[in-house]
Amino acid sequence: MNAAFRISGAGRLSQAKTASFSFDGKQYIGIEGDTLASALLANGVHLVGRSFKYHRPRGFLSAGAEEPNALVQIVRDDARKTPNVRATVQELYDGLTAHSQNRWPSLAFDVGAVNDIASPMFSAGFYYKTFMWPKSAWLNFYEPKIRATAGLGVSPDRPDPDHYAARYAHCDVLVLGGGAAGITAALAAAETGVRVILADEQAEFGGSL
Repeated sequence: MNAAFRISGAGRLSQAKTASFSFDGKQYIGIEGDTLASALLANGVHLVGRSFKYHRPRGFLSAGAEEPNALVQIVRDDARKTPNVRATVQELYDGLTAHSQNRWPSLAFDVGAVNDIASPMFSAGFYYKTFMWPKSAWLNFYEPKIRATAGLGVSPDRPDPDHYAARYAHCDVLVLGGGAAGITAALAAAETGVRVILADEQAEFGGSL
């Protein structure tokens, strides 16, 4: 872990509680309570993906579920592979294994980046004309090649061995968002005597408070 990317004495996380993880086969050290994104940034890792079409280098853009670039694959074993996980919402844990997506053979040297050089030839909808002739080439050549490069990540090819807890909750008022406005709305509704559920995507309520 590179201390140069941490603010000494600041923050809510204890730097004494560390967690080891790997990204693209390289080992790093983060802090318990980090997201994968914050741990990578703390280790000086900024390149985390490639754009879908032109394979241009991409780094972190946001800090939450709206993140468009840092989509990674989380791997536990052959039956537990989760593609397209946003690194900005993935909680760091000891032993976490993550891989970048949409690159070959590596993130730093991606052969697909040649698409960026040839981008003038790849205007919107070009494939509707380019791949229409000869007809026999579509099924035998074009479609297999396009499908091989389409999509991000690798889905597991085995049944999911895990079991998941389920809970059925009922309420009169559901408030989405646990920031200042959401908390205020939930309290106001609860004062009327109705059943209220306050839900938020984060691990804690409060938003930017």
